Amino acid sequence: MYAELTRRSAWHDVLPTVLGYIGIGVAFGIVSRAAGLSILVTLATSTFVYAGSAQFVLVTMLVEHSPLLSIVLSVFLVNARMMLMSTTLSTYFKQEPLWKNILLGTFLTDESFALGMNKLNYTDRKLNFTWFNTVNLASYLTWIVGTALGAMLGSLITDPTKFGFGFAVTAMFIGLLYLQIISDKTISLKLQLTIILFVLILTYFGMAFIPGNLLILVVTLLGCALGVILKHAHN
Repeated sequence: MYAELTRRSAWHDVLPTVLGYIGIGVAFGIVSRAAGLSILVTLATSTFVYAGSAQFVLVTMLVEHSPLLSIVLSVFLVNARMMLMSTTLSTYFKQEPLWKNILLGTFLTDESFALGMNKLNYTDRKLNFTWFNTVNLASYLTWIVGTALGAMLGSLITDPTKFGFGFAVTAMFIGLLYLQIISDKTISLKLQLTIILFVLILTYFGMAFIPGNLLILVVTLLGCALGVILKHAHN
């Protein structure tokens, strides 16, 4: 099934992410309600923004009554990495019509991108619209369901931080990174660990000089650049 690019295999592949999205969606719903946002606004945020970590930033800035322009720019910076991911992904869908590429890019997330890159290891470096669109939509619908559950639970939990909900996003990324490392046989383990260490060092020292939202974009660009250079040098 790992080598298939069908709807059935997509559901199989996305299941771990779906389970994770329920937890993170619930966490966001609870945090949003604890911040004073209504159930309707909380659901609308997940439905129309659908930006994971950026939604937590959005809620925080709304509570702090930040200017609208600051909120828009912050959410943009947090999600700017999606442009890099979409550019990478587009090379596998050159034969698809524009509207399909737009649809894939619209619902693309860090997790679906990671799943796609991991899937390449089993499909002779190929992807198709059916598989990827199913992964995207399954993730999107689960995110909304998780948010709805969290929003309804929000009135019962006044202090979500004591339950450690904020670590849910971090835990999912750690899991996805581990799966990518152990499954990608096209890049040596030493090279992958070098890039990870480089990104960790940049992030650690960068936090002292660069705002968090901008740091994500800067570290992503530098990490990708070093990865490309080392990969070509290694080959």
